[in-house]
Amino acid sequence: MTSAADDSNPCNPAPIKAVCLDIDDTLLDSQSAARSSLKELLGTDRAWPVWQRTTDRYYARFVSGQLPFDVMCVERTRAFFAAFGENIDHAEARRREERRMAAMQRAWCLFDDVAASLDWMCASGLRLAAVTNAPGDYQRTKLAAVGLADTFDAVVISGEIGVAKPDPRIFHTACDHLGLQPHEVAHVGDRLTTDAQGATRAGLRGIWLNRDQVPAPRDSADDRVPTITGLAELPELLVTEIAAPHFADLVGQAR
Repeated sequence: MTSAADDSNPCNPAPIKAVCLDIDDTLLDSQSAARSSLKELLGTDRAWPVWQRTTDRYYARFVSGQLPFDVMCVERTRAFFAAFGENIDHAEARRREERRMAAMQRAWCLFDDVAASLDWMCASGLRLAAVTNAPGDYQRTKLAAVGLADTFDAVVISGEIGVAKPDPRIFHTACDHLGLQPHEVAHVGDRLTTDAQGATRAGLRGIWLNRDQVPAPRDSADDRVPTITGLAELPELLVTEIAAPHFADLVGQAR
C-alpha cells in the first residue's frame, strides 16, 4: 500500500461513511473480457495494443459527448481494421462489433477480491455507490450479469447524468444520492487521474487501485493519493489511514 499524487487530502480526515467504486477494471475484469472477445473475433489477440489505442481514442469521444456509444463502437471497429489496411463499411463494422460484443459479454466476470471486499464494506456499515463513465443501459446490464444489480445504494452513470469523471459534478451527484458530504466518502478506481485524483479534487477521499502496479506519472508527484494493488488491501487502508477506528475489529474478516 503506497501513495501516488494529490494535493488536497486533509491532514485530519473525517470518518468515511461510504465508498464509491468504479466498475470497469475495478470490480469487473473488463480488460480480460475485451481481450478475449478480440481473440474470438480475429483468432488471435496479437493486435490487442492497437485495439487499446483505438479504444482510448474513440472512447474519449464518447465520454466528451462527441459520439453516441453505439456509433463510437462501430467507428472504433472500422478504425481498428483500417489500421491494418482493411477498409470495411458501416454494415460490416457493425456485424463484427456485434460478434465481438456478444463474446465480451459472455466473458464478463468479477475480480477474485471483489466479493470479500464488498461483504466487508457492507458488514462495516459503509454505504456503497458505483460511479462509472459509460451508457446507462450498458452498465446496468453489466452489473446484473455479474450479480451486482442490487449491491449499491446508488449507481451514478455518466451516460444518464450528462457529466463524466473526472468532472466534480459526477462525484457530487453520488454524494447527494448517498446523503453525505464529499469528505465523508471515499472513491476507488483504476484510473489515477480520472478516478483517484478526480475524486480528491471533488472533495472525496480518492484511492487509486493500481492492480498492475504501473508507475505513477512523474508529473503527478505533487498530487499524492493512497494507492492499493488489490481490493483486499482496502479494509486496512480505510482503518489505518482514512477512516474511523470502529472499523478495526472488522479488518480480519476481509482476509
